Amino acid sequence: MTLPPSVSGSGGGGDLEAHLDGDVGNGNARSDSAAAAAAAPELRYRGWKAMPFVIGNETFEKLGSIGTAANLMVYLTTVFHMSSLDAAVALNVFAGTTNLATVVGAFASDLYLGRYATVAAGCVSTFIGMVILTMTAGVPALHPPPCGEGRCLGATRGQLAVLGLAFAFIVAGAGGIRPCSLPFGADQFDPRTESGRRGINSFFNWYYFTLTIAVCASSTAIVYVQSSVSWWVGLAIPAALMLASCALFFAGVGLYVRVRPEGSPFAGVARVAVAAFRKRSAAAPSDADESLFRTRHASGVVSRLPYTDQFRFLDKAAVVVDAKSEVGGDGHPKNPWRLCSLQQVEEAKCILRVVPVWLTCIVYYVAFAQTNTYVILQAAQSDRHLGGGGGAGSFEVPPGSFTVFPMLALAVWIPLYDRLVVPWARRLTGREGGITPLQRMGVGMALSVLAMLVAAMAEKRRRDLAAGSPSNTGRVSRQSAFWLVPQLAALGLSEAFNQVSQTEFYYREFPESMRSVAGSVLFSGLALSSYLSGVLVAAVERATRGAGAGDDGGWLAEDLNKGRLDWFYLLIAAIGAANFLAFVACAKWYRYKGSDDDDDDDHEHEQVNVADRISAAAA
Repeated sequence: MTLPPSVSGSGGGGDLEAHLDGDVGNGNARSDSAAAAAAAPELRYRGWKAMPFVIGNETFEKLGSIGTAANLMVYLTTVFHMSSLDAAVALNVFAGTTNLATVVGAFASDLYLGRYATVAAGCVSTFIGMVILTMTAGVPALHPPPCGEGRCLGATRGQLAVLGLAFAFIVAGAGGIRPCSLPFGADQFDPRTESGRRGINSFFNWYYFTLTIAVCASSTAIVYVQSSVSWWVGLAIPAALMLASCALFFAGVGLYVRVRPEGSPFAGVARVAVAAFRKRSAAAPSDADESLFRTRHASGVVSRLPYTDQFRFLDKAAVVVDAKSEVGGDGHPKNPWRLCSLQQVEEAKCILRVVPVWLTCIVYYVAFAQTNTYVILQAAQSDRHLGGGGGAGSFEVPPGSFTVFPMLALAVWIPLYDRLVVPWARRLTGREGGITPLQRMGVGMALSVLAMLVAAMAEKRRRDLAAGSPSNTGRVSRQSAFWLVPQLAALGLSEAFNQVSQTEFYYREFPESMRSVAGSVLFSGLALSSYLSGVLVAAVERATRGAGAGDDGGWLAEDLNKGRLDWFYLLIAAIGAANFLAFVACAKWYRYKGSDDDDDDDHEHEQVNVADRISAAAA
């Protein structure tokens, strides 16, 4: 097998490329693959030298994309004259499709393009979409005329088609950027060294810190320009920021380590399942760790996984029943759908172990779904004035601005955690990250339950003050909307613990050949949690209809003062508590992906002899 060049250029110059050979022991590798991998030039990881370009690209991309998406509801209703219902449906489809597109982008990355090319294509696609969207605001022919004399004309099919084209480019761009940008950044550190592993830990934290700053800036400054200055200027600013993102990304091209795609990311999993089913009647080996079929590494980049005794029914995929018919003269399987290597079996186990943890994270995000819905409605029915005693000289904070508080809490906590808490915890536990990703995720889940309990108490107080106000119309409570800040800050801290750790967890625990897919797992969970939250809201509304204080009663009444939103929050807290217990059970059962590579020097000679004996038997 001829390997493509691993490094083009030398010194500080050309592109660095890591070649990951597909399917260890899949029948396509040759006997000289290990030697070829060993002879390949050593990768030159630039680590933090590449981070200004990677993090800068992501920061400007988020400034642009969030600055575009944050105010789309207002844009569609005021410029395109859509009804609130139609605009909400359109944006829900847009948001859901954007999150699900990450799965397609991840497969394209791991199957054909690689992470570098996928991020690059995503940046260009997003920029094109933002330019088209800006044109819908700046070119009069691309949007309906302003309303006049009480008449508002809707958008024509052509205008909607251009708007849909802009959304399509943005969705395609997000599908390429979101699952790949974080793994691509982590690829720049050498995971085999202590400094590289620490760099990966810090990179995940600072990645989310800069992301949070971008969210805060986009949700305030850019939204203000769009609402108070001009729509086309407010949309042109994100497009210009996206152009800067593209320029930064391509400026660092000479520093990047670029991991090449290995082929279908789930092909090895499918082969293990088929081979295990075919050999379901085979006798289980007495000593699985020593008896199962192994092959040499085809790549120096892929770490060799040790044997684990979970999902032992899959072990039969690596049982050699008839060496002559199953193993070729080169020591590799003749039919990869009948015999798999122990490495492939353990990679399949890695994926199966992650699934229960991922399912608990879907339920965890239900609490966060409320920040963009009922928290805003709570703020709208609270006193939002700052200064002036609530009179004419005071400033009234928009309800939607309260969603910035979780981001502010996250932005404040992450640097403190990375610089103060982690070093202290590292000295205490001896672990590189201080505490494990699963432990941090558990802390985040517990904080989300606490946030819902605080939210229930704040809502009860708000409703009681609204009912006891003699001058009140029954809609706005005397309680300050800033009573919502504690629950929002708790949710921000929860996200700092859970979401950052969740991303790191997927990156570390998925096989190296599926790290782009790992990047999409978080977003697919977010999409499913949004749907789950919608189902929960509909079920609660139907089950409690007539249980409120007014004609439109129920826990989730149109007028919150006539409903029992606090009980809804308590329900979410109870679900979250039960989910936390399920997560703890999963975490206790879970086994982190290990590596046998540290033992290569001790065991390499023995395993080569095993492979040679099998090859001799097959001959």
